[in-house]
Amino acid sequence: MKKLIFIILFTVTGLTSVVSQAVKLEVGMKAPEWTFTDADKNEFTMNSWAGKVLQVNYVDPDESDLNDAFNDAVDKAADIDKRINKDYFKGFGIVDCKSTWKPNGLIRMIAGNKAKKYDTTILFDYKGTLQELWGLPRDSYSVVILDKNRICRAIYKGKIPDSEHEKIIQLIIQLTNE
Repeated sequence: MKKLIFIILFTVTGLTSVVSQAVKLEVGMKAPEWTFTDADKNEFTMNSWAGKVLQVNYVDPDESDLNDAFNDAVDKAADIDKRINKDYFKGFGIVDCKSTWKPNGLIRMIAGNKAKKYDTTILFDYKGTLQELWGLPRDSYSVVILDKNRICRAIYKGKIPDSEHEKIIQLIIQLTNE
């Protein structure tokens, strides 16, 4: 009997693992929906920015400065050079609170500074939902580019090399023009 229970548990655990791996976000896939709140407890989903290309920065607070050079380049392309049409583009951050030792109050303070610097929205993933749902790594900084239909067009994990900045900006420009 114990052997039968062990086999059943092993099979169920294995199937659960296979199912959860099947939903990992990849380029070309439609991104699974989510709901997160900002510091004021307002709920947001991807539909909060319907009709816009999204740049989703999924960030461990311990790595919050890792892609500042990239975000500065995107801001320059949008705000100064006017190459990215902000009517059709939204970049925002989702804080991966599960990947840090920092208390939530400190995380909200760090996020508030980033929100002001980049004039954007910062949301909070307290349970590491996107780690599981989209297959994003812990203890890292990921950037996901989604088109207006929420199809994933690019995923960058870790630091984005300077040599890739213009390529990603061109992708965003192309997607906003579609």
